[in-house]
Amino acid sequence: MHAFVLDTTVHPDERRRGLGMRLVQAAADEAKARGAEWLHVDYEPHLESFYGRCGFRPTAAGLRRL
Repeated sequence: MHAFVLDTTVHPDERRRGLGMRLVQAAADEAKARGAEWLHVDYEPHLESFYGRCGFRPTAAGLRRL
């Protein structure tokens, strides 16, 4: 089973305090507890280092505009 993280956002006044990473970890913990084996995230290039610190690795994926 797969789970997805979409649009993780932290208010600008609360950034740079680890809240975003804690939110992603909470989502990962909950997904695992519910039986997911994989957690996916799509992100813009400027967020690559953030999601890398959260434990994600880049993968090839497909995208189609509708």
